[in-house]
Amino acid sequence: MEVILKEDVIKLGSRGDVVKVAAGYGRNYLLPKKLAIEANAANKAVVVQMKASAVRRNAKEKAGAEELAKQIDAVAVSFTRKAGEGDHLFGSVTSSDIAAELTKKGFDIDRRKIQLHEPLKQLGDFTIAVKLHKEVTAHFKVVIEKEAVEE
Repeated sequence: MEVILKEDVIKLGSRGDVVKVAAGYGRNYLLPKKLAIEANAANKAVVVQMKASAVRRNAKEKAGAEELAKQIDAVAVSFTRKAGEGDHLFGSVTSSDIAAELTKKGFDIDRRKIQLHEPLKQLGDFTIAVKLHKEVTAHFKVVIEKEAVEE
């Protein structure tokens, strides 16, 4: 059975692809969940239009992401945290903390786009990546300083 994917399906294809699947998989899963439509002449014509609009939309999103990347590359975010021996932090700096600090500086970045594989637990300077678009990644600097101890 040939179907046209309406959404990205993991290990099968991306939106707009014409793929050949088992009849049961298409009839019992893809079609009822509206992940695909049957591939016939009329639907194939609709897909050509969908792909053209997707290309235009993708180009517009990429241009916006590149502009935002230029602005983010010049940004530095700093945190002051309590630290113990060996410059090890009490607690950590997470992607949520970084996203909140970027929001204060005027950038509305989702915390899930910040590519921080594990929270930062050391003092120092770090370069963090932000995936703004599937083809555009920006980098900015995060500085973690030791909080002054009052005696």
